[in-house]
Amino acid sequence: MKILVTGGAGFIGSHVAERYLSAGWKVAVVDNLSSGRRDNVPEDAAFYELDIRDMEFGEVVAAERPDVISHHAAQMDVRISTTEPAFDADVNIVGSIKVVEAALAVGVKKFIFASTGGAVYGEPEELPVTEETPARPISQYGCSKLAVERYLYLYNVQRGLDYVALRYPNVYGPRQNPHGEAGVTAIFALKMLDGEPCNIYGDGTESRDYVYIDDVVDAHVLAADGDFNGVLCIGSGKETTVPEIFDELSALTGNDVEPRREPLRPGEIHRICVSGAKAKEILGWEPKVSFEEGLARLVEYIKGNKERYR
Repeated sequence: MKILVTGGAGFIGSHVAERYLSAGWKVAVVDNLSSGRRDNVPEDAAFYELDIRDMEFGEVVAAERPDVISHHAAQMDVRISTTEPAFDADVNIVGSIKVVEAALAVGVKKFIFASTGGAVYGEPEELPVTEETPARPISQYGCSKLAVERYLYLYNVQRGLDYVALRYPNVYGPRQNPHGEAGVTAIFALKMLDGEPCNIYGDGTESRDYVYIDDVVDAHVLAADGDFNGVLCIGSGKETTVPEIFDELSALTGNDVEPRREPLRPGEIHRICVSGAKAKEILGWEPKVSFEEGLARLVEYIKGNKERYR
């Protein structure tokens, strides 16, 4: 079996590629390295440095002829999506359609899409959110991810494309980029280890659902092997506030620098957590790594890999 991972030099995509290689699959990675790192790509994976919107992308898919495409390549910064909505739509919607069309051209058996459980819902009335919770995104990023989910449903109906859209919560762990606007765990951990102050946006009651990278990759593997078509939420169903993260990481790093308070940023939601009940029913998936254990692993990784974060 062969899998092609778009965005496979990034945080989640590189872990997905690594896991499939360890399972004996052949793996090809496509990434333009705009945010990913070349040294994230596993040595045994074929690597193509190009953009999913490039003409050459279809040629790569035709040459590799993968059985599965795992689509992670995206514009993932909520702030950029609000200030450059056309760019966000071009990468996330138009780019994704090009990936789907390339998949159909070679008869890909399964298409797995990295969607978001944090941005497609907007401000939900009830938590945790499920697959049935109304999707009312309040950022262009959330709109673009939801649009791709709708396109995948369309291609399933019109062209018979098997797909799973995994609505991820906040994923954290080794290789997460601490220099973007997302990834608060990595951002805080690095700053605390360096003795620098951290920014907390909002009034401190903002919450998210955090799932460790290994658990997310488990869901991805199960989705590729199963016969389910549609959307699945991948979450712990638990809310964690930013001050709680700050306190936990302070204890792990020995940091005693007080945080700086900043206004909530445009497009950011107040509270979210994502139910994994249907994923457990359909795939037999549930998170195994506790948040406390995951943070401890992240801190140890950063301590031993400081050069990657400079």
